[in-house]
Amino acid sequence: MTENTSEKTVDQLVDELLGGDSAALDDSQLKVVEAIVNSETVAENVDEAYQNSLSFGDRLADKVARFGGSWLFIILFLGVMLTWMLANAVILRNGAFDPYPFILLNLMLSTVAAIQAPFILMSQNRQSEKDRLKAEQNYEVSLKIDLELQLLHEKLDSLLTPESESNSN
Repeated sequence: MTENTSEKTVDQLVDELLGGDSAALDDSQLKVVEAIVNSETVAENVDEAYQNSLSFGDRLADKVARFGGSWLFIILFLGVMLTWMLANAVILRNGAFDPYPFILLNLMLSTVAAIQAPFILMSQNRQSEKDRLKAEQNYEVSLKIDLELQLLHEKLDSLLTPESESNSN
């Protein structure tokens, strides 16, 4: 292998390294081979790119889900519930606006759960998508490293082969 990698075409590199046709490659593999031919990197900051693509609703859902899964939410929610029950059962016993069994409180709890659940699901779906993008990028980086190492081994072999042949003569 005396030919420089930068002088090779994508098809030549695919045939040499992967033993196939570039048409049979998926987008990630083709992107990696093109990056090798053009001496480019494939690594990028997935978090930054993903954050820039989020809409206002996506960011709001993430904030609601983050708050809904925090200790602050749990403590505040317990405080509101205890205050509500204490006020209606003890302090305002005769003039309670939601007497025991706290039907209005149960309605509010159900409403909070019904509203909070979709926000949490949307946030989890976005996290899954981000994880998929990170895994795809990790695959591309690993493939590029493998192919670059293979090229490096071939270059070393081509450098060592003439010396071995001249030493044996």
